[in-house]
Amino acid sequence: MTVRIGNCSGFYGDRLSAMREMLEGGELDYLTGDYLAELTMLILGRDRMKDPNRGYAKTFLRQAEDCLGLALDRGVRIVANAGGLNPAGLADALREVNDRLGLQAKIAHVEGDDLIGRAAELGLGSPLTANAYLGAWGIVECLNAGADVVVTGRVTDASVIVGPAAAHFGWQRDDVDQLAGAVVAGHVIECGTQATGGNYAFFTEIDDLDRPGFPIAEIDSDGSSVITKHPGTGGAVTVGTVTAQLLYEITGGRYAGPDVTARIDTAALSQDGPDRVRISGVSGEAPPPQLKVSLNTLAGFRNEAVFVLTGLDIEAKAALVKRQLEGWLPTRPAELDWSLARTDHPDADTEEAASALLRCVVRDPDANAVGRGFSSVAVEMALASYPGFTLTAPPGQGQPYGVFTPGYVYAKEVPHVAVLPDGTRVDIEPATDVRELADVDEPALPEPRAAEPTVRVALGTIAGARSGDKGGNANVGVWVRTDEQWRWLVHALTVDEVKRLLPEAADLTVTRYVLPKLRAVNFVIEGILGQGVASQARFDPQAKGLGEWLRSRHLDIPKALLPEGTPL
Repeated sequence: MTVRIGNCSGFYGDRLSAMREMLEGGELDYLTGDYLAELTMLILGRDRMKDPNRGYAKTFLRQAEDCLGLALDRGVRIVANAGGLNPAGLADALREVNDRLGLQAKIAHVEGDDLIGRAAELGLGSPLTANAYLGAWGIVECLNAGADVVVTGRVTDASVIVGPAAAHFGWQRDDVDQLAGAVVAGHVIECGTQATGGNYAFFTEIDDLDRPGFPIAEIDSDGSSVITKHPGTGGAVTVGTVTAQLLYEITGGRYAGPDVTARIDTAALSQDGPDRVRISGVSGEAPPPQLKVSLNTLAGFRNEAVFVLTGLDIEAKAALVKRQLEGWLPTRPAELDWSLARTDHPDADTEEAASALLRCVVRDPDANAVGRGFSSVAVEMALASYPGFTLTAPPGQGQPYGVFTPGYVYAKEVPHVAVLPDGTRVDIEPATDVRELADVDEPALPEPRAAEPTVRVALGTIAGARSGDKGGNANVGVWVRTDEQWRWLVHALTVDEVKRLLPEAADLTVTRYVLPKLRAVNFVIEGILGQGVASQARFDPQAKGLGEWLRSRHLDIPKALLPEGTPL
């Protein structure tokens, strides 16, 4: 019997109306939500500093106030990680909503992931937040106890989907293939509309992308699934949209979690009808003995000024600004970084098209070093610098920024507690059958194509890409849609070629992973994001556009592989 699990949130700040849309749009058994990105934990940590009773996703509480009665009426159970740093506090707030609305919802929560009080003894330093990625079995315990709503803290993104599936089918810990299949389905739908056409490389092929619907995983007892969406909603579910999401924020063939290591390289995709993609063949292995820990630390303060340089002599104007600002600063910050975006065009027909942007970013442990002194100097230069001096906006006070780093602790060191609707606390034991994580052996590659006529065009003419961030690293997954394109891609898009196409990665460590069943290669670029998204080391701090930059780069592609009608 199939269990139908929908998702209504891919991040803290996603579409507020999505919970109601999913509940009203069609049949569901469960509705899930993922609210906890790496940056979100930092945001919630700062919230908790201001008020120890906060630290959870407040938007989820607003959604529940609007939709809890509707979910009960429709028999849909809700599972979300919106508890953040305070799942018990969110559960209490939900009970207040429940009582105020005169409802009879049974509310449970999962806790134990928060290691902040033991960070030093576990060798994790002195972070602002320290949260282990828990798995699905606490959720299972709560659902088996009859909970209508389960909120958690930091569980893996897929766990909010794996838990309902495992509870529904009665899977056990050694059902690794079934669990792995649910992990893969969960990985596809946990980022919301990225599975239904959002952020999709070939978006122009989707007829209606104005308001894409949120995804649904129809999971079977063997762990296979069909990814779909409610009828009549926008977007599309295709092998391409699902492939793109499978490649998001992974490394290679093994995708490790606290309950199972899913073999991404075994997943087979097939179109199962309009807006229906079947995922089958996923195998699983025992999980690693350690849990990943999300560590966020307040690293200092940052500020920035962006100067608009228009017309002629752009390089000379930039050099003058650099000399003046650095020479006038009363105190040089610990970090001072410049970047010049040559967005200007010669003989431009608009002023904007004639302008380049010079960005100066400063960071320092001392707020004063990047605050009023820096901002004042940037403004004081206005009448004493290059012709046409202007800023995009006056810089303000320095703002605190954080750094994300991953930590690892043995699962036996982390409590995992299911707090049932009646308040009973149940300890969840860690996995006993474990396996150290290792890369898979590189698979056999297809024979390269024979020498043939080529055309120099953008890689994106035939290839899609999806990119994202993991701390200071970025991953870029690249895929093609035919076997012959794959024969070319896997030999052409090497690490050296990616470094040539993306000069920002030229001096960094880049690792390639090959995924033949997806006709894909995935690249992990270490350190390209500096200390992570909150430090904003690049103008694209989460590397969301990195894949599109790669697709826009030109190289020699066999003419026979280009889509019909490609302009040459």
